Amino acid sequence: MFREMRRSRQILPEEKVQEILERGTNGILSVIGEDGYPYGVPISYAYEEGKIYFHSAKKGHKNDAIKKDSKVSFTVVDQDEIVPEKFTTYFRSVIGFGKARLLEGEELYHALDILGEKYWPGHIEERKEEIKGSLDAVACYEISFDHIMGKEAIELVRMAEPKGE
Repeated sequence: MFREMRRSRQILPEEKVQEILERGTNGILSVIGEDGYPYGVPISYAYEEGKIYFHSAKKGHKNDAIKKDSKVSFTVVDQDEIVPEKFTTYFRSVIGFGKARLLEGEELYHALDILGEKYWPGHIEERKEEIKGSLDAVACYEISFDHIMGKEAIELVRMAEPKGE
């Protein structure tokens, strides 16, 4: 169903993929938009136990697209260093394919709490008040992945390899 990566040496191990998703603060959510055109939108997100959580207004392009087709992709760029003298970039990124699901009730509250902790850590009481005041105005989604992979530039792979004696 999902293609194998051609350059298998550049595939990131699962633990590196998780580290990237945990430390990242933004990614590109891609949905199937109007008239079948792809629609990619930058979003802030939180990652917990293999799932991505993000919030949104209750109405808008991405909400309409997800209602129509829950299939999404999500990309996080962890590194993008231009190396002009080598005509390349030292990149590291993750892309996942899965389904987005609108959350309600306790799941909605939990997702907003995860997001709040990521972007304003330690402010528990303030976060509870903010969430309580926004529950009626906000939508929150969970992405469950069917397939996820990470890749980095071959130069980064070579730099990490042990040097021969």
